Amino acid sequence: MREDAQVAAQRVDAGTPPAAVDRIGLARRVGGQQRPRRTIGQPRRQQPPAQRTVARARDSALGRRLLASWLADGPARALLAPDPSREPDAVHGRWRRPRIDALCRDLGILAHAPPIRAEVRREPVRRLKAALGNSYLLALDQSVWDGKLPPDGLQQAGTGFRAALDAALSGDDPTPLFAAFDRQGRAELQAWAGRRDPALADWCRLLYPPDATGGATARLPEKPVLRVYTHHETRAA
Repeated sequence: MREDAQVAAQRVDAGTPPAAVDRIGLARRVGGQQRPRRTIGQPRRQQPPAQRTVARARDSALGRRLLASWLADGPARALLAPDPSREPDAVHGRWRRPRIDALCRDLGILAHAPPIRAEVRREPVRRLKAALGNSYLLALDQSVWDGKLPPDGLQQAGTGFRAALDAALSGDDPTPLFAAFDRQGRAELQAWAGRRDPALADWCRLLYPPDATGGATARLPEKPVLRVYTHHETRAA
């Protein structure tokens, strides 16, 4: 990241517009983390064709420019569009992956508030409190969201939650719960940001694989999402 900043600074000094610098820097990050070095004798892992193409593009100036052009014309159109109200790097500078993950987790927990509130058995409640920490209180707080859903929405939320809870209890591992909350939270954030903050919606889609929502459908009203988003945004400032 330090090298990216140095390259960006050099391009700004050379007269490259900030938006173009932002596109080039983002293109460097497309395709995942930096590839680990391969030790002598270690077999070479084969990447899928699309990943190999992106990896090669990131290693050349022309490839990065082509990636930047593709991003600006498609999946990052709003993220890379000129906006006088924010700096070019504002969205992906403020919303790093850990912060987005935390926001999605809380949104997913809140979206499962009705079945969480309905669970009163001692052991499941103990496990939920231990796994969710303070976010368990978020699910119980009716001032954030009253939990009102149509019957089909309640059934959908309850079915998914019970399956994840049963798997977590039987395996003594909260991972199935976290996976269910994260999938739902990503669906909630992408749906809300698509209406309120298209640049953030673009950034979310770039951070996660195409199937990151697992087919989940957003069900939270706008105000509860805004309250949780504002809380996390304040912490990110």
